[in-house]
Amino acid sequence: MIHSVDMTDSPEHHRQRSEFIKGMVQRTGSKAWVGRSLRELPPKTIIQFWHDLQDLPGDVEDCIASWARWKEVGIRHLLFDEFSARSYIRESLGPRYERAFDRCYHPAMQADYFRLCYLSLEGGFYVDADDVCVGSHIDWIFEDARLKVQPLCYDIASASMVSTASFLTAENATPDWIFYFNNNPLIAAKRHPVIQLALLRSTEALENSFDGDLPEIQATTGPGILSRTIFELGVASGTIDQEVAVLRGWDLFAISKWPLSYRNDARNWRHSNQKRLEQ
Repeated sequence: MIHSVDMTDSPEHHRQRSEFIKGMVQRTGSKAWVGRSLRELPPKTIIQFWHDLQDLPGDVEDCIASWARWKEVGIRHLLFDEFSARSYIRESLGPRYERAFDRCYHPAMQADYFRLCYLSLEGGFYVDADDVCVGSHIDWIFEDARLKVQPLCYDIASASMVSTASFLTAENATPDWIFYFNNNPLIAAKRHPVIQLALLRSTEALENSFDGDLPEIQATTGPGILSRTIFELGVASGTIDQEVAVLRGWDLFAISKWPLSYRNDARNWRHSNQKRLEQ
C-alpha cells in the first residue's frame, strides 16, 4: 500500500506509479462494481487515425480493413487524418485545443492527442491503424462503462518488453520491471474522468513547452500521461477498479503488425522522438 505519494513526476513518482499499476494488473478476484458516475456505455464506434490518407501505405490499409469490417454488424468506423482531426478539435473543443494539436510535431503525437480529444467528448473505441483485429466477437468491448486499457511491462535489465503471460502474476516479477498502461487501445464512455484529466494534462504539457521545443512523446501525449493520470486518480479516489478495467488478454483479440513498411522510416515515432518529421 502506498502511504506517502510523490506527485512531482520524479523517479520516486515513477516507481510508485509502476507499483500501483502492477497491483492493478496482478489483482485477481471477482469483477469490480462499475462506478456510479459511469452511467453510459461506450458508443459502438471504432476510431482510427492516419495522418495522410493520400499517402496511406497498402499494408496499413490492410490493418485498417480488419477493423472496418465490423461495419457489417452495425459498428460505426471512423478514420481521421491530420486535416479532419484538426477540424474536429477546432469545431468541438475550440482554439486552445487546436493550438495544442498544432504543437504535436509528429503523426504519432497527433494520434495520441486526437484520441484523447475525441474520446473525451464522444467516447468509443480507439485503436491504432497498425493493429490487426484477429478476434471473432467484438460486442464485449462495449459492455462495460469502465475505461479499458492494455497493460505493458518493460524490463530495464534486458532493455526489452516482458511478455504478457509473464507479468500477469507476481511470481516472476523483478525490481527491474516497469509497469504502465498503453494508450492503445482505449475504450471509454464519453466524459470518462481519466480521459478528461489526461487530455487536460496533455494540453497543459504542450502549452508549457517553449516554442521550438520538441517534448518527449510518450510522457506528453502517450502512455506516460495516461499512466500518470490513472495512478494519481487511483490514489486520490481509492476506487480505481470501479473506473478502469485492465485488458489482460488483448493480444488474443488484436496484434500489433510487424513488420510494416513505415516502421523503417521517420513516420515511426521511435525514430523521430523529439525530432521533426521531414516531409
